[in-house]
Amino acid sequence: MCVMGSKASQGPKSARYLDTHPWITFQADLRGLDWHVWAQLGEIRSKCDHLANVPLAPNVAKAMQLVSLVKGAHATTAIEGNTLTEDQVKAIIERKLELPKSKEYLGQEVENVVEALNDVLQRMLSGDDLQVTVSEICRYNAAILKGLELSNEVVPGEIRLHEVGVGRYPGAPARDCVYLLDRLCEWLNASDFMPQNEDRVPMGVLRAILAHLYIAWIHPFGDGNGRTARLLEFKILVGAGLPVVASHLLSNHYNLTRTEYYRQLDNASRSGGNTGPFIKYAIQGLLDGLREQLLTVWTQHYELVWRDIVHQKFPGESKPDMRLRHVVLALSRKSEPSTLAQVMFLDEKVIKDYATVSSRTLMRDLKQLEEKGLIVRNGREISANKELVLHFRPERRECESIDNEFVQ
Repeated sequence: MCVMGSKASQGPKSARYLDTHPWITFQADLRGLDWHVWAQLGEIRSKCDHLANVPLAPNVAKAMQLVSLVKGAHATTAIEGNTLTEDQVKAIIERKLELPKSKEYLGQEVENVVEALNDVLQRMLSGDDLQVTVSEICRYNAAILKGLELSNEVVPGEIRLHEVGVGRYPGAPARDCVYLLDRLCEWLNASDFMPQNEDRVPMGVLRAILAHLYIAWIHPFGDGNGRTARLLEFKILVGAGLPVVASHLLSNHYNLTRTEYYRQLDNASRSGGNTGPFIKYAIQGLLDGLREQLLTVWTQHYELVWRDIVHQKFPGESKPDMRLRHVVLALSRKSEPSTLAQVMFLDEKVIKDYATVSSRTLMRDLKQLEEKGLIVRNGREISANKELVLHFRPERRECESIDNEFVQ
């Protein structure tokens, strides 16, 4: 299946968009996507499976969820001109930020997006329908614009009755917007887009990207179209089975590459509706984000293996074994090497361990740790030998990118 289209793509004879926006065809010719894109979609599916099935330490899982929500909410609002930082968005989510009167509207924009994202998430996790409806898209827009000061002609959640444009791009004719949204939903709900087998994630990704692109093209609302598009994209990604933390990655990618995002949107319409380049751009960003998230997961697992190695070397509850464990684990938490004078003061446990013993004991302990391969010395500098963990992986020629991330 290479061309996803709609039988009623031409619309009513009186539709103005046929003249003004001929690229809105409700078709996607995927034959222009080269093998690299399909390989990337396969990697995305695989990485989503890995991410979804790896148990995380509670603190790591909580941190990843918060970071992904912060980045998703920040990206969705920042790309529309909201000037709050990621730290401020995080503080808003945690109810720790009070903004001055002049900036309250910025906080309201963020709160609206966070509330809408959480609502979509709860609905999807509760088994909400995977199909997309016009009323649902309107509900998203109403949630996005709730409590904001808007132009007189803008009504949150209602399809516009006036002409709009963003920069040099004009939205579709107002009188066609109801029809176009209805056609968009019909197209996105076709069986081609929603397979129930191993293609669910790849097709869900394509469906989400195209939904985003078409909302941007149609521009059905007086305001908040970009945020509405990204909310719909999030719903489709979660519904396709992507882990929640990964379902914010496209929004973050668009924001981080904002200039390219707008260039790709512009080119997609100017090329007569060729969606291939925008799809490639979005997929590359999603894959890069997944790779970064998996590094976080792998790093946590390497840390657990490292701790297990240390405990296997010194398994006892005697003072010497506990002292050796404490000092090597404290060294491993340091990003920079320590000097001999610094070792005795690495943390509270180490200070307590060496408060009642001589410096000779410390020297013997370090020598023993070095003999066990748990530390390395470089002149006067002492470091934990965390590279030891890498020796216990299945053999392969090279995996330098992962090595560097973990051992730094």
